[in-house]
Amino acid sequence: MAVGVRQDLELDVAAPLEERLEIEPRVAERVLRLERRLGEGAGERERVTALRMVLSELQKDAKEGAGDEQAVLRRERKRRRESELAYREAGRDDLATAEAYEAETIEAYLPAELSDDELDRLVVSAVAETGASSPRDMGMVMKQVMAAAGGRADGKRVSSKVKEALGT
Repeated sequence: MAVGVRQDLELDVAAPLEERLEIEPRVAERVLRLERRLGEGAGERERVTALRMVLSELQKDAKEGAGDEQAVLRRERKRRRESELAYREAGRDDLATAEAYEAETIEAYLPAELSDDELDRLVVSAVAETGASSPRDMGMVMKQVMAAAGGRADGKRVSSKVKEALGT
């Protein structure tokens, strides 16, 4: 079933989400708009709220000229995870649950995270390619691993793997 947000945008809503996001630049915003409309029709209030927030951030980013949808989505997911942790520490499980739901909603529009094995292979490869042997070389290795990961690994996670590989 094809549903069009506009006449120039026809998306197959039955297609896997990752396929829909790889169609063309700025397509994540279009997919989010479509998903928001579908959510509104289905009465999914929490989902629609989360999608509106993400759309707002994407529009803000586009006006500023950056235009990196994946970076915006990663940033917003990270904000939600940090807020969730803060709310849990403060004993506000109701707000933490809402933040967790928003983070999960955003994650659906991001590429899958690298597994530990994939990340380990990238770190070993980067250490070998850069000739890193001490913690002083961590910056070079981090730069190479983050570039190779292409936004599919959190910086903290990469940092701990690199430290482990360099014996820190």
